[in-house]
Amino acid sequence: MEYDQDNDQGKNVIREQLELQLGEQLHALISASHALNVRAAERFDPTIQPAAFHIVRWLYSYGPTSAAALAESTAMDRSSVSRLVKPLEQKGYVNKANSPDDGRGVLLSLTELGHQMTIHALKEKENAFYERISNWNNDQLEAFITMLRNFNGFD
Repeated sequence: MEYDQDNDQGKNVIREQLELQLGEQLHALISASHALNVRAAERFDPTIQPAAFHIVRWLYSYGPTSAAALAESTAMDRSSVSRLVKPLEQKGYVNKANSPDDGRGVLLSLTELGHQMTIHALKEKENAFYERISNWNNDQLEAFITMLRNFNGFD
């Protein structure tokens, strides 16, 4: 069997083009999501920084956690998390409590007010993304979710 180097090079070029197109689309998604997050942060509380809303959003999605775990999962350093959490706590959006597993550890969680404000703030973002999928049938939506879960390493 003869090796077809030209065919392999053609496949590599096509693959590179597809990967570049994927990168463009991911960048577009990230940019749109960031813009919506900034608007959601403003809607949540115009006096807090968008990075603080990123913490709120994380706590809303994943629940109570330590400052160290929050710093790691949001790619922030611990001092930034501490600085951003302080006004959230002062305004009654975030609560600090002793960890039930470790009396010395502290868990951060959303208060009821923080939870309700987050829901209100996310309505605009959800609406923007839901409009984009409104014409998709359930099979298309399920396939997209599956591909995103795989891409994000959840499967």
